[in-house]
Amino acid sequence: KEMQEAEVSEKDEQADYETLMEDAGSKRAADAKSLTEKEGAKADTEEALETEKGKKAETSTELMGTVKYIMGLHGECDWLLKYFEARKEARSSEVDSLTNAKAVLSGA
Repeated sequence: KEMQEAEVSEKDEQADYETLMEDAGSKRAADAKSLTEKEGAKADTEEALETEKGKKAETSTELMGTVKYIMGLHGECDWLLKYFEARKEARSSEVDSLTNAKAVLSGA
């Protein structure tokens, strides 16, 4: 009787062991597949990162050019603003002089 119980117990334990090994094998396969998918996603992400770094470098270069252009415009505008009143007065004076000259030439 003990021998039969031992055999039944051993068969149950063997079945449990085989089930455990099947589950472990399935989990290992699923983990391997998941790892492969994640490595693929990582590679895609790294490729996208490199592409974006390249775009950033191009954009930074373009930005530097734009900033230089704006600084040049700023310098021109500063000059115009600085001398606007003087140029306005000079033009007004020239218009007055031309008006006087016209009057003199007209015989007034």
